[in-house]
Amino acid sequence: MLVLFETPAGYAVFKLLDENKLAKTDNLYLDFETPEGASKVLKLKHFEKFADTTEALAATTAAVEGKLCKSLKKMLKKHCSEVQEQLAVADAKLGNAIKDKLSLPCVSNTAVQELMRCIRSQMDSLLAGLPKKEITAMALGLAHSLSRYKLKFSPDKIDTMIIQAVCLLDDLDKELNNYVMRCREWYGWHFPELGKIITDNIAFVKTVKIIGTRENAIQSDLSDILPEEVEEKVKEAAEISMGTEISQDDILNIVHLCDQVIEISSYRSQLYDYLKTRMMAVAPNLTVLVGDLVGARLVSHAGSLINLAKHPASTLQILGAEKALFRALKTKKDTPKYGLIYHSQLVGQATTKNKGKMSRMLAAKASLCTRVDALGEESSFELGAEHKVKLESRLRILEEGNIRRLSGTAKAKAKFEKFHTKSEVLEYPTAADSTLQSQKRRHSEIEEKKPLIEVIGESSESPEKPKKKKKKTEDDAHVEIKQEVEEEAQEGEGKKKKKKKKQEVEEVKEEPVEAAEAEEEPKKKKKKKKKDHTEEADTSQAAEEEMDTTVAEETVTGEKKKKKKKKSQSND
Repeated sequence: MLVLFETPAGYAVFKLLDENKLAKTDNLYLDFETPEGASKVLKLKHFEKFADTTEALAATTAAVEGKLCKSLKKMLKKHCSEVQEQLAVADAKLGNAIKDKLSLPCVSNTAVQELMRCIRSQMDSLLAGLPKKEITAMALGLAHSLSRYKLKFSPDKIDTMIIQAVCLLDDLDKELNNYVMRCREWYGWHFPELGKIITDNIAFVKTVKIIGTRENAIQSDLSDILPEEVEEKVKEAAEISMGTEISQDDILNIVHLCDQVIEISSYRSQLYDYLKTRMMAVAPNLTVLVGDLVGARLVSHAGSLINLAKHPASTLQILGAEKALFRALKTKKDTPKYGLIYHSQLVGQATTKNKGKMSRMLAAKASLCTRVDALGEESSFELGAEHKVKLESRLRILEEGNIRRLSGTAKAKAKFEKFHTKSEVLEYPTAADSTLQSQKRRHSEIEEKKPLIEVIGESSESPEKPKKKKKKTEDDAHVEIKQEVEEEAQEGEGKKKKKKKKQEVEEVKEEPVEAAEAEEEPKKKKKKKKKDHTEEADTSQAAEEEMDTTVAEETVTGEKKKKKKKKSQSND
């Protein structure tokens, strides 16, 4: 029986001298207490050494996965296929692979496992050709390589450097702001107008370093730092400045502070470039999607890229807003919609009402990109670029207010059309709620009844026409009295005039009745009110006619009396 033993240095094939020893596994360790006893049980037949660490890593990973590597296959064909003996193997999966490829009978059981344990205890004496230091070094190198391979670890993908760099960048920003504020305040005592003219911090510091005291502003050349207009304003303000005088020692210390600000700002720009390159190497998809600074802060807040990949999208969305989240949960108010992801470009482009939707969608895509970057084998930013294009199109749809309409088939592309709203507003007529007549008239009812008032006015005005005619008849009567016409002719004319008056009154009565009947047909609901008005009009007309007839009779009787008096006077 042959025994296949795997070492960090290579493969070893032993010849089992006494196969009966495998039957007594309980006392097998006693035979391997000394190198001499181990040599009586096993004898080294062949040792195949690995050429380098890469070959050792390939062979080890194949053995872990239960596969047969090329180097092992060649060695077994050369030294074991001719003998056709049983082969004792530690891994059953590897034994099945050897049996399938080389048709060698393989054995793997508890007895073989105990034998492997005993060989490992006396490996230095059994492998006489290899020194102990070399085996130890190769074992250490193989262990490191295997751990890197199992964890998908690469020296380029060290997220610790990103965490340190982004933390240092934030510290530099704070220190730079403090230094610039101190420089502005310090130099403001001497030249306060300069701080209002130059708003850029770096340009202000460089200008202070070149000018020194304000008396040198006219002679100094600031064309490399400032534009011409600003330079002229600085020189004009230096001549009429309200600042105090300072000594040369003071200006020297201010210039030293300016040097520190310039150095820190230059180092910050270098550190930012370094951070961008590291982020593109470690997490390219996340960097393309949310930006290098936001991605670095997310990795730093989570602790590592692997930890960030373990977070769900909802956690990634509010990462950095933990205080607001727990305060909202405690006070039972609305939870925050975004954390560190708020500073990304896509969320910044959205309007206030769409920022929550945009942060939720961006967090979902960023979570996918983080998992691809942390656990994927390929280092490309295609996924991040694709997701960014989708989110930009979605943001455009949200901002324009379009509605997405899908066609019948799932494979067809979506069509986007603008949704135009109609400005027509239909109001519910509240007057139609109640059918009962209310005591107080509503404004709408008054407006509807206007034409009725006009009709009544017309009908009321119509009987006035005969009054004028009556006046004319009265005048004619007075004229006839003055002319002293005979009684018979006057009485005949009076009768004719009465008949004419009656005919005219009847015509006037018929006209408002016909008008009222014509307007009563389209407005049946208001018949009662119209009837009331017409009755009042009729009564008023009747009263006026009676008055007219009485007036006419009085005039006639008066004329008769006057004629009698005249006759009596003439007779006398």
